[in-house]
Amino acid sequence: MDKANANGETVNELLEAQAHVWNHIFSFINSMSLKCAVDLGIPDIIHNHGKPMTVSELVAALPTLNPTKARNIYRLMRILVHSGFFAQQKLSHGDGVQEDSYVLTNASRLLLKDNPLSLTPFLKFELDPILTKPWDFLGVWFQNNDSTSFYTAHGKTYWDYADHDQKLGHLFNEGMASDARLVSSVLIDKCKGSFEGLDSLVDVGGGTGTVGKAIADAFPHLECTVLDLPHVVAGLQDGGNLKYVGGDMFEDVPVADAVLLKWILHAWNDDECLKILKRCKEAISKQEKGVMIKKKVMIIDMVVMDNEKVNEENSKTFETQLFMDMLMLTAATGRQRREEEWAKLFCAAGFSDYKIFPLLGLRSLIEVYP
Repeated sequence: MDKANANGETVNELLEAQAHVWNHIFSFINSMSLKCAVDLGIPDIIHNHGKPMTVSELVAALPTLNPTKARNIYRLMRILVHSGFFAQQKLSHGDGVQEDSYVLTNASRLLLKDNPLSLTPFLKFELDPILTKPWDFLGVWFQNNDSTSFYTAHGKTYWDYADHDQKLGHLFNEGMASDARLVSSVLIDKCKGSFEGLDSLVDVGGGTGTVGKAIADAFPHLECTVLDLPHVVAGLQDGGNLKYVGGDMFEDVPVADAVLLKWILHAWNDDECLKILKRCKEAISKQEKGVMIKKKVMIIDMVVMDNEKVNEENSKTFETQLFMDMLMLTAATGRQRREEEWAKLFCAAGFSDYKIFPLLGLRSLIEVYP
């Protein structure tokens, strides 16, 4: 029997606790190893190979690889296999010798450059040093008066930084567009009914129009407007049933039957969200119709699970929602919200009812009615 220490823990319990602490200390290595693989182009190299690829074939296909580092590629691949980004298969040679080889998984296919739903731009945005630096200042932020640890790290808010730094602004737009392509494809496939009866829709904070264009193409009868800051939509061309409007969602939202807020409200605190929601309510309330129509605000955002509903099956989903909540803590003034927190916001903004459609993986479509 293991001997207990003064606190009552056995040796095995202490070692398990140490392993738990170590695992979390080093968990950043998962994301940085993945970023390395993307930087080296490994997912595309394996994909273009067209069949399971051995480590020697992979090394030979990395033209910029320093030969003295070649023996370490298998170590990078080993952790990425463990993380589920690649899978191993036994490749048999004519002499009966078997060799380990690598193939893509569903996750690494989402990192291919030519995949129209590629998440590589989102990865490059979120793991850029500008975004990771604020984590070093989180403890300091809890002790000062700054709005975010991003401000503590960089001396300005994220929004001010992005407005004046072309690289970050580009990374943000590309990252959000890559996410929008995936979300819009699922939204249009699974939520067609949400667009029935609508003649007009405005995508608030719609960036360069990835979602707005997808909706406009899928529903030609729908007049779609993309609203974003003037410098974001500058130079973007209207076309067909899609147009761009420069403005400020805190001040005014164009009149429409429906307003879409994709991944907007999570970046703002409750007071800021109330201002946005009130502008959205005004927009749909001003739209006059000769027939009854279900005017609404359509929100795509996370509805964080309650602790008591978390189990072994959904614990990873819950953990990712908590990661995103902490991201909002460091980079912006927002948060990820539970259903009761959403309901409180909707009520305070003057809405009468809402309905949640959990059809978008980590996020949901929330329809809010005036």
